[in-house]
Amino acid sequence: MKIVVTNDDGFDQPGLAALVEALKPLGKVTVVAPATPQSNVGHRVTMKASIRVDRLEEDTYVVHATPADCARLAVKALVPDVDWIIAGINPGANLGSDVYQSGTVAASREAAILGVRAVAVSQYIAPDWSVDWTAARVQASRFLPGVLNAPLAAGQFWNINLPSPIDADSDLCRQHCPLDKHPHRYRYVEDVKGFRYHGIIHDRPRSTGSDVDVCFGGMISITLMEI
Repeated sequence: MKIVVTNDDGFDQPGLAALVEALKPLGKVTVVAPATPQSNVGHRVTMKASIRVDRLEEDTYVVHATPADCARLAVKALVPDVDWIIAGINPGANLGSDVYQSGTVAASREAAILGVRAVAVSQYIAPDWSVDWTAARVQASRFLPGVLNAPLAAGQFWNINLPSPIDADSDLCRQHCPLDKHPHRYRYVEDVKGFRYHGIIHDRPRSTGSDVDVCFGGMISITLMEI
């Protein structure tokens, strides 16, 4: 099985390294990831400019463009026989309406658009907690084999969020759940430069059984997405 790993934080980030290690037992892993942080760029793609790609190692491509561009290049040029594109592990949840601004989710969505099976993986960060990347890697290595063996119809992909706090020994339950439909509670604060976004993800409203509710409740949320 050939797997491409990407993200929206950059090719040199610990979340991507953790995901690569979790996937190595499952197949041949190739990294096709952005050169620089691309968080919150959504599904932006490059259409009119050339995209620079640096090949650092045999299985590592650094793309000077967006996560969705990484998915496109992987499928169309770099690893055309790829079986899965898996994005992550993102430091921060991608739940509910987050999926429309997330570069992590956009990379997986673009893969699904191109007919390639895909997964986006993110790690929620609870208040006063720092991501334990060893724990995230161990937990991902536990649930990813089952996810990759589950059926996916054309145009579908998985969006998965790890809860927090967790450690490598946490016995985490998993729950399939829909996206939460509530909007964020946020506001804009005016300062000398203009208006600045202010919102607290931990306080967001949620519907019982939704991805926000499941992840914030301490379980792994698994959401089947459609393009």
